[in-house]
Amino acid sequence: MKRVVITGVGVVSPLGNDVDTMMDGLAAGKSAVRRMDEWSMYQGLHSLVGAPAVLENEKQIPRQNRRSMGRLSLFAAQAAKRAIDDAGLPEELVASDRTGCAVGSTMGSAASITETFELVLPERDISQLPSTKFFQCVSHTAAMNISQYLGISGTVFAPSAACASGLQALGAGYDLIRCGRQDRVLCGGAEELHPTVTGSFDVLFATSSHHNDSPETTPRPFDKDRDGLVCGEGAGILVLEDRELALARGAKIYAEVLGFSTCGSGAHISQSNADAMVRCLKQALRESQVQPSEIDYISAHATATVHGDVEEAKALQEIFGDAVPVSSLKGHMGHTLGASGAIELIASLAMMERNTIAPTLNLENVDPGCEGIQHVFKPLEKQVNTIIKNSFAFGGINAALVCRKI
Repeated sequence: MKRVVITGVGVVSPLGNDVDTMMDGLAAGKSAVRRMDEWSMYQGLHSLVGAPAVLENEKQIPRQNRRSMGRLSLFAAQAAKRAIDDAGLPEELVASDRTGCAVGSTMGSAASITETFELVLPERDISQLPSTKFFQCVSHTAAMNISQYLGISGTVFAPSAACASGLQALGAGYDLIRCGRQDRVLCGGAEELHPTVTGSFDVLFATSSHHNDSPETTPRPFDKDRDGLVCGEGAGILVLEDRELALARGAKIYAEVLGFSTCGSGAHISQSNADAMVRCLKQALRESQVQPSEIDYISAHATATVHGDVEEAKALQEIFGDAVPVSSLKGHMGHTLGASGAIELIASLAMMERNTIAPTLNLENVDPGCEGIQHVFKPLEKQVNTIIKNSFAFGGINAALVCRKI
């Protein structure tokens, strides 16, 4: 098996469209959550908060490519270009059939899907649809559009596992490289904020609805007063590469990917399950040949749902006790769903580089069910060499990735 390293990162986040700006926002304890007044037209929507990103300079993408991109694909394309530039990959390597793309999302562009129904349904007239609308709506829109935009001719994967999509994409890229099928893979996830997306969680009673007039105070991961998640948007793309090839070309290496695991719970369609989380985390550690005591930081999934945070805390307590710092970045950026695993991994790599761990924003009083782990309440200066990133999705889909500084 080949060794796999991370050589490039690119991000579009609610806290900014480059890594330094995002990390400055985390360091300052900034919240990107705001009241979405434009959503008040939707009857029955209780949560009116979201964490939007800024779409800028999209016209730098050629119109021929841009026409088939919805908002999430534009985010993904921009983050992918930044990751390639950061990795210093020349055009001939990007376009090689030894370069792949694995980028996931919860679904296609929510805005484009909504527009499609609004165009077609009044008169039941399919002819009203623009020819490119389909390419914005399909579930593999981000991976497809990135590969077309950048000329990628290797393997193209599009994991679609809700909140685990981005981390599953990284796992897919990791496997492709270590098995020798690809030399490098652009991996990550993308998502866009839309009232229909928040509404999907709203009808499941999973959204924050008590902080519409004080958006900066929600979500509240692990806090006893949490009342649900806040949807966000953006994209995170990482370049994974064969370690020997990366060293040969003198690439900067952020970290080595040591192990990955993903599994289902088979227990409940919407309720998290601590036993399945434990199994997933142990599998990732076993593959990494890393002991729990060697982990320096855990980037928790913790979305501030009442049930999910408790189950995750139980799983982490069983494996790590209170010996390892744990924080969730959802308080700062909301839950970027299919992009969250990748965006938060990029932030974790920056913490590793800076040896400073960002706290869980809005965590003031730990829920009794979330005790027994080492919560981070303020920026923590600590040597960070080995990290684990978690993503836990509806459908009982769990994912965990272990990385170590080289």
